[in-house]
Formats: sequence, structure tokens, C-alpha cells
Amino acid sequence: MLIVFGLHMESTRTQARVLALLFLIVASVQADFVEPLEQDTSLRSLADSQTRFPCHYKETEGEKVVQVTWYKELPDGSKDNIITAHFTDGHTEFGQYSHRVKFESTNPTENSALLFPNTEVSDEGTYICHISTFPNGNFERRIVLTVWSLPISSLDLLTLVEGQPFGVVASCRAVGRPLPRLSWDTDLPGQSHNRTSEAGAVSSHYSLHPLRSMNGKKLDCLVWHPGLDKPRRISNRLVVNYPPDATISSSPGHWYLGLEKAELVCEGKGYPKPQNITWTRRDGALPDGVSVIGEKLIFQRALRGSDSGIYECVVRNSVGVGTTEYTVTVAEKSISDYSTSDKLLIIIGSAAGAALLILVIVILLVNRHHRHRNRKLKKELSDKTDEVNSLSRQASFRRLNSVSSDPRVQAEDYALLRVNSRMKNSLMSLERPIYKGSQSTLGGRWGPAGEVELDELGRPVIWHDLGAAEMDGEKEEHRRRVELFLKSSNMSLDSGLPSSLLPIKVQQDGCMGPREPDLGHLQDGHTPPEDDSPPTQSVDEGHEDDEDSNSYQISAALKNYFDYSDGFLRPKPHSNAILLHPRAEVI
Repeated sequence: MLIVFGLHMESTRTQARVLALLFLIVASVQADFVEPLEQDTSLRSLADSQTRFPCHYKETEGEKVVQVTWYKELPDGSKDNIITAHFTDGHTEFGQYSHRVKFESTNPTENSALLFPNTEVSDEGTYICHISTFPNGNFERRIVLTVWSLPISSLDLLTLVEGQPFGVVASCRAVGRPLPRLSWDTDLPGQSHNRTSEAGAVSSHYSLHPLRSMNGKKLDCLVWHPGLDKPRRISNRLVVNYPPDATISSSPGHWYLGLEKAELVCEGKGYPKPQNITWTRRDGALPDGVSVIGEKLIFQRALRGSDSGIYECVVRNSVGVGTTEYTVTVAEKSISDYSTSDKLLIIIGSAAGAALLILVIVILLVNRHHRHRNRKLKKELSDKTDEVNSLSRQASFRRLNSVSSDPRVQAEDYALLRVNSRMKNSLMSLERPIYKGSQSTLGGRWGPAGEVELDELGRPVIWHDLGAAEMDGEKEEHRRRVELFLKSSNMSLDSGLPSSLLPIKVQQDGCMGPREPDLGHLQDGHTPPEDDSPPTQSVDEGHEDDEDSNSYQISAALKNYFDYSDGFLRPKPHSNAILLHPRAEVI
């Protein structure tokens, strides 16, 4: 019985626990925050500005917000009370947050948003909004606050003087949370160096070598920070002090005797602007009637010849001194006083100078044109000369190849082989085979007038004891063969090869063999005759002895330079001789 009762009690407790758990689940599901929607939220604010912490709980049906409390979590995990509000007792502020915080709504149990009117950097941390309800229990929202401080910046300038060594000329500093970034906007040729201190400040120093040309140039410092929409610009102009440069100008430009209101003006360009200007004259005191007004030296009277001289201006500022001189020359008369003839001479001289200048320019242009033309003609002449030389070398190569390819052949060797064509033809007539039944004679045949009959080459005709008809036919055949041989000989001469080197075959059929033309004219470099017909000679009766002497010389030449065997006349072997077949083509 007791056991059954115990089991019943245990079952009742379990059911109660389950019902309580279900009630809590339903309550938590029904609980709803209008803001913030998430359990954990981050918030960022700027120092010295108002910060709002949102917290708005929406009650369900049959639910009542009893109390709202704001806490701040400390680094050690504990909580620090800031403010609390009860639906019947009102709100209460705690400790250091008194008079620094307040609820946004007059009914905190409905809208529990918290305001920090003047946020400080120390306010950064995690805040908790705690809502107590009946009968659903407690609900919370966590908000993490980040506090930024806008940068505080400054620019320090140094007094610069031209000629100072390279060093720092400006310093820019800034403090902010998070740390800002500094840069320079300038066209000056310098260097920047940034530094960060442990206190959370950043600085940038700009260094250069100061020159007077840098005076007044832009040197701006730019401060960059995430809390700023665009970089903060600290405008600045570099200041460089330098001594003055003095210059003197005259009014009017031409000074002459009797000129009035003449003056000299001294300008001193320096920084700071010079205020002290002094006029002196090198050879003594300033002339009487002259006064100094500011930077001007004014002649209050008409100019005199004694006013000529060297005037000196001294300009001073806080940095240095500038000095310059001006030479005053007082002419006897003004330019307008010159006579008309002088003006005419000036005009004529100017015109002559201009004409001379134009003439020189024309001469230079013409000379340049001729030089260009000569260069062009020289180039064309050089091209033509190269072309002619090229053609001449080709012709020389052809002649060299056509005459002999062996340069060792000497001129005297060719001279020895150049036998007179008349002698050769005469020997060929002597070497002809004798017809049967006839006797040959060396005597010439007499013509009708008692003169010796000559052949086409001017030689006495050698006749055999043949009949008149046979001799006439032989004469015609001989004439034809001679003409044919002369043509072929001329062709050999045109090719550049001596025909005397060709082997000659004596005809076995009773006809005279071909004869070579006279090559004696080639010994002295003469040009062979273009006429194919042999020259004719007249022989008198008293020249028979000469013909015998010629026959002897022909025989001696044949023995020295030619061999006759088997009906062929062959030249004797020679180291430099070139033998070609009669039918061979000479290229």
C-alpha cells in the first residue's frame, strides 16, 4: 500500500515539472522585444555626443512588466548598477551615473531605452537591459558600446631663413580614437616622418632645405579618421625670409640738359619687405635740389651736366642688405632735337642694314642650294663611274677569258707565233702537193704587159705546168678557198685567240689548204682590220731577189716553230702555247 502511494506521488511531481517547463517554453515564445531584435547588439558612438541604448519589450496578454534595470559589465565579470525603474516605485540612479543617464520615456516599463547625454571615452563597454515580468519571468538584451573620439589636431610652424641647413620646417599633431592618420599636401621637395606616442597621439614632421622660391608655397596637413566623412585640412603657407634684391629704374629713360621731373626709383624685393632705403652718390654728396622720398630719388629742378654720375641705392630688412648702382648720363640735347638730316641718316642706315641682312640671307640660301646640287651631281657621277667600272671589269674578264686563262703566257710567246700571213700563205703554196704529170715552179707568171701576175694578197702567183683551162679553174678554186679562210681567220681574231695556234692540214686532193691571216699587226697592240679582203700589192720586176729572200726567211721560220708530217703543219711544243682544234668553238 505504501509502495503504491509513493509511486503515485512521484508521478504527480513529474507531471508538475513537465507542466512548469511547458509554461516557461510558452512564456518565452510569447515574449517579444521590439528593439533590439537580436540578443547581442553592437553600438558605436562619438565622445562628447549623446548615445542612445535601445530596449523595448512588448508585453503579451496577461503579462505585466514589473521592473527594468540597466547594468554595465565590468572587466572582472561583475555588474555595476546604472539605473532601475519599478512600475509603482519609479526610477533610481546609482553611483557615478547619477545625473549622467536617463530613460528616454517617461514610462520606462513600456519603453526602456537609456540615454547618455554626454558620452565619454570611459563609457565604452557592455551594457545589459534586464526586464522582469509577471508571471513569465525575466528577459535581457546585451549591447556592446564603442566610443570614438574625433581627432584634435594642430600645426606648428618654424621661422625659416634662406640658406639654413636641411631640417624640420613644420609639425602636425593629432589625437583621436582610433588613432588618426596624417599626410601632407604640397608641391615642395621635402620629406615627411610620422611618429606615434604611447598616449595615443600621432605626429608628422616635414623637413626641407629652405629657399626664397619656397616662400608662400602651400604646405597643408591632412588628418584622416574613420569618424570623418573626408580628411580634415589644416591650411598653411610656408614662410621663408631672405635679404632684399635692389634694382633701380629711371623715369624718363633718356636724360638731357633742362629735363624736369626726372627721378630714380629703387625697388627692394625681399621678405619681409624692406623698409629702410638709402641713396648715395659715389663721387660725393647728392646734388642740391635732389630729395629722397621713400624709394624715389627726385630731381626737383631741371637737370644739369653736373648731375651725371653713379648713384647707389642700399636696401635693408631684418634678414640682410641689398645694394645696387645706376649710372646717370645727362646728354646735351634730347632725341627730339636731332636734325632732320640726322634722322634721315638713321633711317638710311637702318634700311641699308636691313638690305645687307637680306642679301646675306639670300647668299646663304643660294650657296646652300648650290652645295646641295653639287652633292647630288657628285653622287650621280659616282654612281655612273661605278657602273662604267663594273662594265669595264666585265668586258676585261670576257677578253681575258677569251684570250687565255693562263696568266703565265708571255707576250713574246705570242709574238713568236704571229707569223706574217703573207709568209704563211707563201709557205702553204710551197707545201702543196704536186700534181701528177706536172712540174711546179717558183717563178711568177707574166701578164700580158710583161708584169708579174699577183694574187689577192699581192704575192707572185705560183703556177704548175698545167693546161690553161686547169690553171684557170685552179685559180678560181684557190681564190674561193682564200676568201673562206680569211673570213674564218677574222672570226678567230675577233674571238681573241691567235689563228696561228690552230693546226693546218694540207689538202691531199690537190687543193690549197686554208691560210691564216696576217697577225703581225697584233704584236704592237694594234686593232685587227675590219675589212675581210686582203691588201693588194704591186710587185715590180726588180723585186725577184726580195722574193727569194722572203722564201728563205719563211723556210727558216717554219723549221724553228713548225713541224710538217703526214700532210699536217703542226707548231712545235711550247710551255705557253695553246692549241685548239680548227673546228673548236672559241668562247
